[in-house]
Amino acid sequence: MAEVKVKVQPPDADPVEIENRIIELCHQFPHGITDQVIQNEMPHIEAQQRAVAINRLLSMGQLDLLRSNTGLLYRIKDSQNAGKMKGSDNQEKLVYQIIEDAGNKGIWSRDIRYKSNLPLTEINKILKNLESKKLIKAVKSVAASKKKVYMLYNLQPDRSVTGGAWYSDQDFESEFVEVLNQQCFKFLQTKAETARESKQNPMIQRNSSFASSHEVWKYICELGISKVELSMEDIETILNTLIYDGKVEITIIAAKEGTVGSVDGHMKLYRAVNPIIPPTGLVRAPCGLCPVFDDCHEGGEISPSNCIYMTEWLEF
Repeated sequence: MAEVKVKVQPPDADPVEIENRIIELCHQFPHGITDQVIQNEMPHIEAQQRAVAINRLLSMGQLDLLRSNTGLLYRIKDSQNAGKMKGSDNQEKLVYQIIEDAGNKGIWSRDIRYKSNLPLTEINKILKNLESKKLIKAVKSVAASKKKVYMLYNLQPDRSVTGGAWYSDQDFESEFVEVLNQQCFKFLQTKAETARESKQNPMIQRNSSFASSHEVWKYICELGISKVELSMEDIETILNTLIYDGKVEITIIAAKEGTVGSVDGHMKLYRAVNPIIPPTGLVRAPCGLCPVFDDCHEGGEISPSNCIYMTEWLEF
């Protein structure tokens, strides 16, 4: 007599248990999980049951739906953001998530379209809606003045977007940079003159003529010539232009942790110097002194074709 095999159907899983397991997986993988991960962890669950559970979690605002190179990703939603996006549809949530992932560097609408695979008209509508809710904001980038990048409303734009202290309303503050250049050099010159007047041995005079970037930064801050808050990194950028111009030299020394002006156990010291011979014309090219050299390119707000300093140098 032939043996009859009876296929035993697994009992229907509790929908709540499936949802709880998906939430657990999302906590284990905070960057997101694919449907394949869910399938591997719950092989006995039918595809339709998984889809119902995922859709329910998305509708309740417990998961975010993302797109990646490998396909769709499901990620646990932050409780604070869940409250902000309450009442929004999945497309709006997707666009918001893409903008959030861009951080304070922002993202162009073209890239949002690429990542979301939504029509441009729909994206523009969603962006206007999110802006009206003050969930996102549009910021003009110094890299391309005619284009706007989008970021979360409460974020401070990155320096690569605003240009930092050297820009005001997307305009490069060349006069402000020149004033800072002069004042930094003046401070180092004064320190060098004071060291020479001390009449001590040459080695002590030389060491006394150095000043840390923190000292220069403090001096500039006390002058009150800047309307914006300057960082030590900003001052070091100015000091670097003086180095390229042959007016200042730099040395790096070891410093104890916690020493004012030190970074990772090192401290940068600067001093004014008198060049032995005048620099040649090529060395004095404005590109070597320009603090926004990395932002200079054809077609941009700053470019060699409209640089007045390059024109003056070529005429010279």
